[in-house]
Amino acid sequence: MSKIKTPLLSVLALGLLFSCNKYKPATTVDNEELKAYFSPTNFDPNNIPADSTVLDMSNIAGPDIVPSPACLAVLPTGEVFVGVDMMGSLGKEPGKGSIVKLVDSDNDGVYETVTEFAKTDNPRGIMPVGDQVFVLHTVFNESTGEAERMDLVEFVDKDHDGIADGPANPLIKNICSPASLRSRGTDHATNGIRMGIDGWIYVAVGDFGFHEAEDRSGKKMTMLGGGIVRVRPDGTEMEVYAHGTRNIYDVAIDPFMNIYTRGNTNDGGGWNIRFIHYVQSGEYGYPSLFKNFTDEIIPALADLGGGSGTGSYFMDDDRWPAEFNHVPMMADWGRSQLFIHRVTMDGPGFTQQDERFIKLSQITDVDVDGSGRMFMAAWDGAGYKGSPEKGYVVKVVPKDWTYEAFPDLKAASVAELGELLKAGNSVTRFHAQQELLKRPLEEAAMEALKIAQDKSLPLQNRVAGIFTYAQAACVNGAEELLKLSEEDKIREFALRALTDRKSCLSSVPEEPFLAAVHDANPRVQVAAIVGLGRLGKKDAAKTLLEIAVPASAKIPQPGIEGPHATPNSDIILSHLAVKSLVELDAVDETVDAIKTNSKLALWALRYMHDSKAIEGLMDAYEGSNDQELKDEILSTLARLYMEEAPYDGSWWWSTRPDTHGPYYKGITWESSDKIKTFLIQEFEKSNPSKKNFFAGLNDRNRMEISELGTVSEEVIVEENAQVDFEAIKNKKGQVGESSIEDVILAVAAVKGDPVKGKALFTSQGCIACHSVEKGEVMKGPFMGQIGSIMNRDQITESIMKPNASISQGFASFMIDTKDGETYMGFITAESADELTLRDITGKATTIIKNNIRSRKEMENSIMPAGLANSLSFEELASLVTYLQQQK
Repeated sequence: MSKIKTPLLSVLALGLLFSCNKYKPATTVDNEELKAYFSPTNFDPNNIPADSTVLDMSNIAGPDIVPSPACLAVLPTGEVFVGVDMMGSLGKEPGKGSIVKLVDSDNDGVYETVTEFAKTDNPRGIMPVGDQVFVLHTVFNESTGEAERMDLVEFVDKDHDGIADGPANPLIKNICSPASLRSRGTDHATNGIRMGIDGWIYVAVGDFGFHEAEDRSGKKMTMLGGGIVRVRPDGTEMEVYAHGTRNIYDVAIDPFMNIYTRGNTNDGGGWNIRFIHYVQSGEYGYPSLFKNFTDEIIPALADLGGGSGTGSYFMDDDRWPAEFNHVPMMADWGRSQLFIHRVTMDGPGFTQQDERFIKLSQITDVDVDGSGRMFMAAWDGAGYKGSPEKGYVVKVVPKDWTYEAFPDLKAASVAELGELLKAGNSVTRFHAQQELLKRPLEEAAMEALKIAQDKSLPLQNRVAGIFTYAQAACVNGAEELLKLSEEDKIREFALRALTDRKSCLSSVPEEPFLAAVHDANPRVQVAAIVGLGRLGKKDAAKTLLEIAVPASAKIPQPGIEGPHATPNSDIILSHLAVKSLVELDAVDETVDAIKTNSKLALWALRYMHDSKAIEGLMDAYEGSNDQELKDEILSTLARLYMEEAPYDGSWWWSTRPDTHGPYYKGITWESSDKIKTFLIQEFEKSNPSKKNFFAGLNDRNRMEISELGTVSEEVIVEENAQVDFEAIKNKKGQVGESSIEDVILAVAAVKGDPVKGKALFTSQGCIACHSVEKGEVMKGPFMGQIGSIMNRDQITESIMKPNASISQGFASFMIDTKDGETYMGFITAESADELTLRDITGKATTIIKNNIRSRKEMENSIMPAGLANSLSFEELASLVTYLQQQK
């Protein structure tokens, strides 16, 4: 492999290759093996028994060892690392977290060795690799005792005594906004971590976002809202992978580097859980685009109703039954359930079918070791602030499973590690790869390349070989990866590996990517489009601007929520082309393309806040006689009137953000006055029938240009429900005379009548603070999906003991204003400038944020205890049954 030693010769060789202009778009597609991986031809998911008995589950540790387990991860050899977090998601007292290591030395099912591996507050993600254990957790200030930041760190245990050798080494600092951590806790913070076969650590960032996160190289980055960030295991090359999620807790990564999450529901807002497949550089829209600007986002694959997505894992292990293999597995804390999502390829994307898999009380995380043992952590009612008396970890294996000792990777030769890349499970392949990359890189590269080139191997093994080779060879690997890209079956992976690291691009040519933009395989097109953005050469813009925008990229009608959870693979290519054009800052090229591909050009120009873009749009408008095109140009100018304010990390949009869009905190910029003058000029020249068009632009883009007017929209009006709660709670009935334990037992035994329960929802005053339909005015906690978040006992307890069950997002606030007023209630809506507070009587008040002197979250619910006192057991059961049906 002389090319690794003499990269200059490789560059010259590549130049000779491209002088022949050999790269043409492929006209053939070979995706059958990839499709069969996700959808085997002989397997019918509809024939799986509803209650499978092919798995064995055993409890390996209880709350005396692992109380409040927020996350877990395992080494391939079976050692389990559990993130104990007795602070929970809303607690604020440090010193209650740790990483506990469990070891079953003789593999008899008894974990006889327990050590406190490290003290860490709020552990939210763990990834052990060899002697390293990567952890994502909250850091507290030792002087003030307040949350200071969240860090992704590395612990090392080289002497293998089960205890970290020393303090943590940070990979990324400040990867969460500290103001939100201090005021609220970690419930919307940065969470799970997992490494892919590409060698990146992927980080699930909640919608607190972060300000000036810093990796080990000193690179700083800010992100408003949630998404996925990735970083190399040495703490360098930090970058955003995807953006626009709400409160994701973890990522599942398949052997082909598809990434999946099951998001957390919007507390009280009714947005529900969304299952998402991620494409690199994709925008998923939360909160400013996912309702009214769905023509600009990649939608989720499914809206799953209420719940609370937590840990996730992609199962790839041929020792497991086929019905449970090659699927994303998603934990849902709110539903106490591990779900399977069966994904089916759909062009460059997927569709999905979800189903219940394993019931586990408030499940938080899931992972699998190298012998095929699955481990799951259960919160088990530990509450939002953790508990020393709740929580456990279980092990699950197939009925016919037998223990297989995992090989000693450190003792293995390079050739033996190469053989392990051929394993039938992703855990073995990954850890063998990581050890191989510690060996002399030339030897590792040669061994990995043999795997990548071997056409007799399954696709997942060859892909592991490709990404291992790319990491070992870096800048010297271009020639061989380009040869691999000539094969239809693996072209997408070879192209993706070529541009996967910006630090390895110096020998990567542009020509194969330009050709692949029009490949017959849409998955190859994705790799090419993203790759061109990463290569950073503006001359690629011409090719990118040849991509057509599908008819499905439609602007939703005013007042109608767009399809943000309906698969739309057709939109992916044009969406990614826009992202790459913006990455290339190809302003001039995009303006020129208004004449040839106006749909894509104008879409890309919406994000180019550049004076040249504004001038180009105005010139194109003046030079066109096509009224439809002129209207689209006006729409683009209106969108560019404002831009998103720089994010400083000092605020968060709460659990009920303003979702109107297109910006959350829009501000004017240097070309805003020019845009305003132009729009007013065209408005004044327009005929009366056209005036409403400009008013619509004004409303949609929130320009607040008074000269353009507004479109009158029907507003949902609600009569304030005035309820005498004292009269209700002072009445004594069967419920009021019984203990809560007796009430819960009775309600569990009585079926109840949901029709009667609906009437009681009004008569008992529930309607004053709760709505059940998404179209209703939002009040306090939204009950339209409570049945999918809480079980029967939990709903009963929340009615009887409201202070003991204040859910995330359902807390009440006391607000003092600068003009001497005090308000108390639920925050039902919040924008950058104002919020709406609804008090216990149902009265709504809008408060300007600049007028707020203090804003304090109350420890107790404003829902009075005793509202069910006058009811009989049958009546309360009816109310609970009605609420259970709200899903």
